[in-house]
Amino acid sequence: MMIRIFPYGAIQFMAFEHYKTLITTKLGISGHVHRLMAGSIAGMTAVICTYPLDMVRVRLAFQVKGEHTYTGIIHAFKTIYTKEGGFLGFYRGLMPTLLGMAPYAGVSFFTFGTLKSVGLSHAPTLLGRPSSDNPNVLVLKTHINLLCGGFAGAIAQTISYPFDVTRRRMQLGTVLPEFEKCLTMRETMKYVYGQHGIRKGLYRGLSLNYIRCIPSQAVAFTTYELMKQFFHLN
Repeated sequence: MMIRIFPYGAIQFMAFEHYKTLITTKLGISGHVHRLMAGSIAGMTAVICTYPLDMVRVRLAFQVKGEHTYTGIIHAFKTIYTKEGGFLGFYRGLMPTLLGMAPYAGVSFFTFGTLKSVGLSHAPTLLGRPSSDNPNVLVLKTHINLLCGGFAGAIAQTISYPFDVTRRRMQLGTVLPEFEKCLTMRETMKYVYGQHGIRKGLYRGLSLNYIRCIPSQAVAFTTYELMKQFFHLN
């Protein structure tokens, strides 16, 4: 997980800034919409670059005691490559991941950016403070940053969760007994919905995922804002 999250986070935030500038200057789109577009494309870029690591992470996490198919990260890479179609085997389930990541990342950046700009424009003294690297720039207070980031993560996760469930089932592949019924994204979603419905199928485990997602996004956005000040980027 740590090997994957470091490049994933780096690529996502770097790509977001580049895409945001590109969309504003080249396409002339500004306001809040450019955050939604830039966030979506940045999320998909990060997923494509780090997807093989996510595949291996899911396979290793699914193993239970006494039934180890993979002995470690390198062995998992070798096994998937030799037994599941070579390089393409690492990208099984990519389509539902991209379809889920586009709204997830887009809504995350859009919600956080909108809450930040609205908060600083309407209640600058209550919610904001001068940036440590540039006193002329207002930034959110740390605890407000955490609240905005957590709220953004919760909204985004709710919207994209069915695609996340589909992705995990497709990534597990031959590990699951119903493997042949989950070969494509459409088949997988149809199978999950048919067997378990919406609440216990497509949204199964959402409440538990909030426990992971909300603090994760809160810390991610807050750290990002603090690092921008640390490197004098404001």
